[in-house]
Amino acid sequence: MSTRNIILLDGPSGAGKSTLADRIVDGWPGTVVPQLVRLDDIYPGWGGLRAAGEHVHRFVLEPIAAGAPARWQRFDWNADAPAEWHDIDPERPLLIEGCGVLTRANAARADVRMWLDAPDDIRKHRALERDGETYAPHWDEWQRQWESFVEGENPASLADLRLDGS
Repeated sequence: MSTRNIILLDGPSGAGKSTLADRIVDGWPGTVVPQLVRLDDIYPGWGGLRAAGEHVHRFVLEPIAAGAPARWQRFDWNADAPAEWHDIDPERPLLIEGCGVLTRANAARADVRMWLDAPDDIRKHRALERDGETYAPHWDEWQRQWESFVEGENPASLADLRLDGS
C-alpha cells in the first residue's frame, strides 16, 4: 500500500464527485495540495468507462507502487483521439475521481477509497443540467456501462468511506 496519500473517489454520474473532489482539494490542510485527476479527462469516448479505470491502473497507480514515474493521457473529445500526457508529481498527494476508478486492482493501490451515491432521479437531473444536450443522447449507454461495472467490481464494497450525495 502506498504512503503518499492516494485517494480514489467513485460513484455514479451526477452523484457529486467533481464537486466533492474540488472541496477536498480546496480544504486540504498544509501547503502541498493534492493533484486532481478527473476520469472525465481520460475516458476514450462515451464507451470508455472501464478503459479509464484500467488506464489509471496501468499508467498511474502501478508505476507509483513500483517507484517509477507516473502519468496519464488526456482524451480529446472534440478530435475523438488521445491527446497530451500529464506527469504526476511524486511529491504531492493524489486524488483521482470519476465513474469507474474504484476497481479491485485500483483499490489495492489507494490509501483512501471513497464512494459517493445519490438517488437515480437526482443524479440524472444533475448530470443533464451540467452537460445538457451533449450528454442526453448518451445517458442510457453510459448507465448500462455503469451498471455492468458495478456488477463486475462492486465498487461500493471497496470503499472506506460511503457518502450520500443527495
